[in-house]
Amino acid sequence: MTDPGLSAIMSERRQLINLAYRLLGSLADAEDVVQETYARWYAMTSAEQAAIDNPAAWLTKVASRICLDLLRSARSRRERYVGEWIPEPLPESTEWTSGPAGSGELADPADRVTLDESVNMAFLVVLDAMTPAERVAFILHDVFRYPFPEVAEIVGRTPAACRQLASSARRRIRDAESPTPPSARRAELVREFKAAWEATDIAALVTLLDPDVLATADGGGVVSAALEPVRGGTKVAEYFTGLPVFNLGRSIVERTVNGQPGLVIEFEGVVETVIAFDVAGDRITKIWAIRNPEKLHPWTN
Repeated sequence: MTDPGLSAIMSERRQLINLAYRLLGSLADAEDVVQETYARWYAMTSAEQAAIDNPAAWLTKVASRICLDLLRSARSRRERYVGEWIPEPLPESTEWTSGPAGSGELADPADRVTLDESVNMAFLVVLDAMTPAERVAFILHDVFRYPFPEVAEIVGRTPAACRQLASSARRRIRDAESPTPPSARRAELVREFKAAWEATDIAALVTLLDPDVLATADGGGVVSAALEPVRGGTKVAEYFTGLPVFNLGRSIVERTVNGQPGLVIEFEGVVETVIAFDVAGDRITKIWAIRNPEKLHPWTN
């Protein structure tokens, strides 16, 4: 007979994956955090578990604190990272599939992440510029609706301090926001970018790009990628048309990237690059190209 307590505990897994991915910007790290959280739960005795009034709140608190520790150590890890670091991209949610018979587990952690505005690439990049405490306070309160007294217990600050942290994070988000066209127009811009790129039409690309567009690549030192961002419409257009993509048998396909229209470069069924876009008005303002294979596992079946 299935333990109802076990079912209740495991049902929190999806929520924890969603939380940890938004806090860390890495699906692999999020999965590790959730595994560590459950390991700590099962390391307790039955009596210790029974003494916890709200297991779901306990799991959230532990996962958030692990994420906070990881965020605090991220600076030193980023200093060793080769080139630019971009959050790990997520494909569009696929149909749920079963894991081992009767387990109810999803085959891929990416399928557990709910795609909404809080996971689009532009949002994640702004989150990555926040302090660890700002990011945790903002995500817990503004995205997951945890009250500030609970956030304070996790972050180790007073509720008033956490309120200020979330307010500061909100200002960062507002400062980075710009008017965006309807989703249909966003998709059309990405499609036009793809067509101009395939035609090696620099002039057409420039008309689609904001004059101050910024293109950033992430190869992690594992594959080739520009080590520094490329800025400016003409320079970005020349950079993309100069890439040796088409003459090597690669294909470019339209895919949803973190809930937004994007592109994927494939070779023999393997995804080699995932490209995310940010759009303001009627121009592309930012392009993120993720090439680090360690960040692309959810994209290749």
